Amino acid sequence: MLLLRAREKMMERFRPVIAAHGLTDQQWRVIRALHEHGPLEPRQITEICTISSPSMAGVLGRMEATDLVVKERFADDQRRVRVSLTSASTKLVALISRELEEQYSQLELKVGPDVVKRVYQAVDDLLSGLEAR
Repeated sequence: MLLLRAREKMMERFRPVIAAHGLTDQQWRVIRALHEHGPLEPRQITEICTISSPSMAGVLGRMEATDLVVKERFADDQRRVRVSLTSASTKLVALISRELEEQYSQLELKVGPDVVKRVYQAVDDLLSGLEAR
């Protein structure tokens, strides 16, 4: 419950920025993943973004319909699909990232950079420990 409350408090800060550009939280996570990792298959995006496979199908379908992503079939295996960003979503990354950085700066001013650093370290440690098992 504590982690969920912390996540919601953080999203209260960032969600309005994302929504102001017509995106959902899930769509922004997909865009970030593709921006950071390059073109990916849907199963890879699902894993990175922690979005269920059935939900991902709908998210990607809507994103393709609104020109945020493009899907291409692999030449050697028509069953596989590679998803990549469009120029429109690449422009959104630049714009939204600047606005989110401002929110991160405000967060550091509010709670202090040491708290932010410790939280990042603690979450990294938690994830590493859970993934190692």
